[in-house]
Amino acid sequence: MQPSPHTPRTTPQGAPQATDPFLEPRRADCPWCGSRRLRTRLCAPDPLRHRPGTFVVDECRDCGHVFQNPRLTAEGIALYHRDAYQRHLEEFTERVLSTRAVRRRHRAAAHALSALPDPESWLDVGTGHARFPEAAKEFFPYTSFDGLDPTPRVEQALLAGRVEEAHRGYLSTPGNPARLRSRYDVVTMFHHLANAPDPRAELRAALTVLRPGGHLVVEVPDPHSVFAALLGRWWLPHGQPRHLHLVPLGNLRTELQAQGCTILVTDRSAPHIPYDLSAALHLALARAHPALTAAATPLAAAASALDHTLAPALRRTRFSNAYRLVARKDRP
Repeated sequence: MQPSPHTPRTTPQGAPQATDPFLEPRRADCPWCGSRRLRTRLCAPDPLRHRPGTFVVDECRDCGHVFQNPRLTAEGIALYHRDAYQRHLEEFTERVLSTRAVRRRHRAAAHALSALPDPESWLDVGTGHARFPEAAKEFFPYTSFDGLDPTPRVEQALLAGRVEEAHRGYLSTPGNPARLRSRYDVVTMFHHLANAPDPRAELRAALTVLRPGGHLVVEVPDPHSVFAALLGRWWLPHGQPRHLHLVPLGNLRTELQAQGCTILVTDRSAPHIPYDLSAALHLALARAHPALTAAATPLAAAASALDHTLAPALRRTRFSNAYRLVARKDRP
């Protein structure tokens, strides 16, 4: 089967060609620290759309940063932000984590942040359908919530009344930092940095739009989770091709401190999402015949039950699959 014009092409060895219009040239150094000591962590196809082509994820041996290499171009990113792909991804996510479970997670995150000084304005970056602002209004009834997202979902959220202002693009998109400078008391990024082409630029932009004394909340998948090593390409946060970067906790903490922030909270426990085993099974069955998928339904239910049964213990260990930082902007 020939690759479509919208499919990353591969070499005979499976590595994408640098001439592909949807992939940048492969880089020889780490985009976070500049080290040239890289190793290939995994090669994986797009498990959801079944298009031909393989994506490579590298890891820096010095700082531990994990990144797609070669990375999608702006055109490639736009391709995977199209409505059809987003719907497919949302349908898959609902099979792994119910809408009710997602709302419980959003409420728990908002409750955990309720100790913050009562904010006047709040920007949720990577908001999608703005389900977090919708849940957070229960705990912050007098706060004005805005949303930013690279997809049209944020505009649909505006029409639904879940946010008061909707902004398209990334926070570091030219014009956004200057236009939103010092407007917000709180900026949240829940599982957003993994999808951003330049996570360091997103962090700088977040601090630009924060007022002095404001708070930045960042939650991301932990690339050093034991599940990442055990499950490899079947670990959902490895998520190719949509996840471009996985930033280790130490790197994120050091970067925010260098930008003049005080780290107030570091949490590896509460952000853990109990879906590692069940999501891996669903990914493995994504290309299977529908009859096999149906036959595996009891196994999928058992995997989900095991995820939830083990979660109280695993979230306190290196099996935890995510972490959260809360930082205060001290430098004007």
